[in-house]
Amino acid sequence: MQRLAVYCGANAGQDPAYAESTVLLGRAMAKRDVELVYGGGRLGLMGIIADTVLAEGGRVHGVIPEMLKDLEVAHTGVTELHIVKNMHERKARMTDLTDAFVALPGGVGTMDELFEAWSWNALGYHNKPFAILNIGGYWNSLIDFLDTMSQQGFVSAERRKHLIISDNIDDCLDRLAAACNNETGSFTW
Repeated sequence: MQRLAVYCGANAGQDPAYAESTVLLGRAMAKRDVELVYGGGRLGLMGIIADTVLAEGGRVHGVIPEMLKDLEVAHTGVTELHIVKNMHERKARMTDLTDAFVALPGGVGTMDELFEAWSWNALGYHNKPFAILNIGGYWNSLIDFLDTMSQQGFVSAERRKHLIISDNIDDCLDRLAAACNNETGSFTW
């Protein structure tokens, strides 16, 4: 895994553990020489992950729509900033740039990105692994709901297992890297 797309909030959230874990993830990525692909913002957890990876000597690829750049929320200090027309192009470009995806705490945008990565995978548009880093149990209710979707027959048990869930940074990165580096050299279901 050379590049990891990190989906996370443009806010830092109420629990200081979210920001603390985001810093730890950024450090772990830089230590492993994994480049960051993210939404290009300078605020909240997005800004924290970018600043941390940069401070640790890593490379950061931001992708931001023109509208958000014009609102001055773009992080202009990243290694490479891609300006795109809209959110659809943002998600497509991030998918093209990355080897895997992980969601940290965030809002509807983070959920949108995670579910699009998952659905594009299910439809065969890419074969890249995706994960939730469940900091402080943030995603517990969603995980329970995904289990309900599976139990009710809307998501197969096999497809449900494709979502990597971990509350440990090293475990999460190890599992994503293993999925990227399986015997066939790609992530397949």
